[in-house]
Amino acid sequence: MMAIHRTAVALSLLAICFPSTQAHRNNMAPPAFILPSEGLEITHSLSILNAMLDLRGGASKKRRKGGSRTASLHGTNKKTATGRRVVSGSKKEEKKSALGEQFSKYKDIMPLTRIYITLVGVVTGLSIVLGEEMTQGLLALDPVRLIYGLELWRPFTAAAFLGPPSIGWLMSAYYLFEYGSALERQYGSAQHLLFLFSQIVLLSGFSIFFGQPFFGSSIITSMLHVLSRLMPTQKVKWLIFTVPYWALPYGLMAADVLQDGNAANALPHVLGILTGHFYFFHKFVWPKLGGEEWLTAPGIITRLLDPDARDNAKNAANSALRSRKRKKGRKLGGK
Repeated sequence: MMAIHRTAVALSLLAICFPSTQAHRNNMAPPAFILPSEGLEITHSLSILNAMLDLRGGASKKRRKGGSRTASLHGTNKKTATGRRVVSGSKKEEKKSALGEQFSKYKDIMPLTRIYITLVGVVTGLSIVLGEEMTQGLLALDPVRLIYGLELWRPFTAAAFLGPPSIGWLMSAYYLFEYGSALERQYGSAQHLLFLFSQIVLLSGFSIFFGQPFFGSSIITSMLHVLSRLMPTQKVKWLIFTVPYWALPYGLMAADVLQDGNAANALPHVLGILTGHFYFFHKFVWPKLGGEEWLTAPGIITRLLDPDARDNAKNAANSALRSRKRKKGRKLGGK
């Protein structure tokens, strides 16, 4: 009896060191020397053997159906709160969807405002790479290099430079997006292009005269001034104050002066107010006084940038003609 028990224990130790499959264990025939009277002892030993093999991690039929032991450890399927399986590439898909959403928001910006903001980002990146001195030498408005060297990019880089990255830069970029989008949406991309061109030309002359190398903040102030003149008495929120719309450009000017404690910071805003008022007067006030409306986008630019504007004008003209015909058909009694 003791010899049989020792044999069973030895078999158990061998099974732990060299695990076999459950199918082999099931197909194993009992040894020929085991007596019937000793069946209970051998059955008990085999049950101990099976339990130890399960603890050891031997393969079973269930594990074989689900895959190998490595697959059972690393191939577990995670589930979400709703019970759905989490795909392994979900993080990459989330990143792609986030990038796609940001790109769609970027594409939703009005076209000229989008180009202007992109130019601001490019010029700011160049200023970081080049440094302050090379930025002044390559991107600033230099009349000598502009006229004699034909460096025609300087007015555009001077209009797009808002300073080094800072809180003020973020606020200026936000104002550019907000007021530029509102102005372009109000009058169309073609007219907005004419506005930007007139501001760059006028501010280039003023900046050369007053020695201002960059005038990006002046263009933002001119945008705000034109918008404020359209509805001057409307109340708007600025910081913690509620002010009329016409006072908002002067509020920005006061904030820049107080932030640095330098009265010279008011000059770019003053130039922006002057050039913005020049555009507003000749576009909206002078034609009402009987003058010629010469600040109008050419037809070819309107067809390229605002293809729907021509159709809208035709529809408005047709509706006006139809209304006039109806009025002509009425009787004197109004019946």
